[in-house]
Amino acid sequence: MRIGAKQKPFYRVVAVDERAKRTGEYIELLGTYNPLTEPKEIKLKQERIDHWIKQGAQMSNGYLRIIGKAPQRPPRKP
Repeated sequence: MRIGAKQKPFYRVVAVDERAKRTGEYIELLGTYNPLTEPKEIKLKQERIDHWIKQGAQMSNGYLRIIGKAPQRPPRKP
């Protein structure tokens, strides 16, 4: 979930129902991510994340990018 002002992004890692809007209501706050600090500030509640994954939650591409496990994008065509 992206929050923050223009040109100053700040993200919340949340558990959300897939039918909810992108910035709508979420079930539980699982952590935060601030890409503007150096090094990037990542605070996650790993035990709660594991709980939701065991319940059947799907990890989003954005979350996978934050933790560095996102699949590599195919290279662009020239």
